[in-house]
Amino acid sequence: MSAIVDSTSIGRRGARRPGDRIFQGLATGAGVLILVVLAGVAGFLLIKAWPAITADGADIPGGEGLASYIWPLAFGTLVAATIAIIFAVPMAVCVALFISHFAPRRIANFLSYVVDLLAAIPSIIYGLWGIAVLGPASVGTLNWLERHLGFLPFFQGPASSTGRTMLIAGLVLGVMILPIITAVTRSVFTQTPRRLQEGALALGATRWEMIRMTVLPFGRSAIISGSMLGLGRALGETMAVAILLSVSGGVTFNLIGSGNPSTIAAHIALDFPESSGLDVNALIAAGLVLFGVTLVINMAARAIINREVRY
Repeated sequence: MSAIVDSTSIGRRGARRPGDRIFQGLATGAGVLILVVLAGVAGFLLIKAWPAITADGADIPGGEGLASYIWPLAFGTLVAATIAIIFAVPMAVCVALFISHFAPRRIANFLSYVVDLLAAIPSIIYGLWGIAVLGPASVGTLNWLERHLGFLPFFQGPASSTGRTMLIAGLVLGVMILPIITAVTRSVFTQTPRRLQEGALALGATRWEMIRMTVLPFGRSAIISGSMLGLGRALGETMAVAILLSVSGGVTFNLIGSGNPSTIAAHIALDFPESSGLDVNALIAAGLVLFGVTLVINMAARAIINREVRY
């Protein structure tokens, strides 16, 4: 009897419907297409950047070689993105917890709409807000940081009188990526099994202890994936940084001064229209570096998420 059932089930699985085969083919084709597009982008960048890679260092903008040309840009990109993540991730987790577990339903729905609306605002609007509002409002804070924390290389000053600093650029990026991280973490926090939460409360845990023992561990992978999505946008953001940051081109850890390194994306956007010849190849080489950094970060995040899911 069992042999008949097994042969019947195998036959049903073997004789799949045409719709199943079509869907499988489309899904497989979509996956392969993504890999092809990714390889095509990498190949294009490598081919166009190759003249700059093999060129003499004196012919590269700045006259000191391709590494010296790209390094300050990569440094500025990583610094701005790091500031954004440090600011945005704790804030996003707190907002997501408030919406999912603390706020009344009406307030939670309203805040959800507001957070989603923030994600739809164009980046140039964030840049203008940083120049017109956040930058001038931060001048007093920057001076305070210089006076009281100037012994740290991050706040050694002299403080900018306009607020167009790497610190403010990072905060603006943090506000930009806040809705992305909040939306991902909020959707997972609301899916925490109710029996786990009620069981923790029944055992005498406070609300915060229940969140710390059930909600946060359940949503750890969502926090990581949302953070990586936000980091990807912060790494590639162009207009907000381009119009906000006061650029000197040097490498410095001073976050409140008027001289700051640019980011790769902002530098390409500002210089590409007026570049020609080897300058264009150098800019594409910088884009190749940004592509590689983003790819490595996303692969590392995927590895971490897979390990979290496995355990």
